[in-house]
Amino acid sequence: MRGKNRGYAFRRSLGPEAAGVPLLEYLGRHYPGTAQDKWLDRIGAGRVLLDGVPASIDTLLAPGRELTWSRPPWEEPEVPLDYAILHLDPHLLAVAKPAGLPTMPGGGLFMEHTLLALVRRQFPRANPLHRLGRGTSGVVLFALTTEAFARVSALWGGGRTRKLYRTLVSGQPAEDLFDIDVPIGPVPHALLGSVHAAHPAGKRAHSRVRVLERRAGAALVEVEITTGRPHQIRIHLAAAGHPLVGDPLYAPGGVPPEGCRALPGDLGYHLHHLTLAFPHPADARRVEITCAPPPLLRLS
Repeated sequence: MRGKNRGYAFRRSLGPEAAGVPLLEYLGRHYPGTAQDKWLDRIGAGRVLLDGVPASIDTLLAPGRELTWSRPPWEEPEVPLDYAILHLDPHLLAVAKPAGLPTMPGGGLFMEHTLLALVRRQFPRANPLHRLGRGTSGVVLFALTTEAFARVSALWGGGRTRKLYRTLVSGQPAEDLFDIDVPIGPVPHALLGSVHAAHPAGKRAHSRVRVLERRAGAALVEVEITTGRPHQIRIHLAAAGHPLVGDPLYAPGGVPPEGCRALPGDLGYHLHHLTLAFPHPADARRVEITCAPPPLLRLS
């Protein structure tokens, strides 16, 4: 897909937190990932509206008003624009996502160059039940009905699913099998304001790691996660002293280095969602979906 996308308009109904707050202050507080000069440009161009009327930077907000801001069409970065179907029935669709393709819109860069947009051309009612990071390949599961979405969503974190990943880590883990229990929460980031990382006051997160093969300066490992925090595997292995080979963001300790300007969606690491197993929402039979790993993550 080449050329510009269609742009978009975002609408938000303001709540009590907006009472008496100037527009620019509100935007900076609720969208810290967007630089202030971008908001100034949008406001100056008349693309930020309150109840359909262009607003100024010092317009005072009030609950119940509708905030709308638009972005004109732009050319999205080139990414792999393909996927393979791994499983299809009347309730569920599972596909193989290539590394480099975002699962969902986000980051201010991607809207149509996403797995969701590609899948919905063929399956308009598909809704993703989870997401993979842009640099992660492998199984992504979609619900094709509202009932399937509700039932499978209720399984996440309940111990009835199995999520198995494969990745290449730096160094040599001391043990062949070990668990990582490191909470994950927001930490400061130079560009985004905050990113998920290892944090003692964060949410509980658990990963079990098994070494499959030891290589020169690296190890091929399999990781089973029982929680699904953002970037959990990247954070946990870095926290254990073995960052993913090529990870531009997470350093030993499970946090970005001081002053790091890399973003969560930046590429370079090798992580693959190998297997997803769960009870089928229609009849509770066990379903196991597997996606073959890329060559670098295969056993020698």
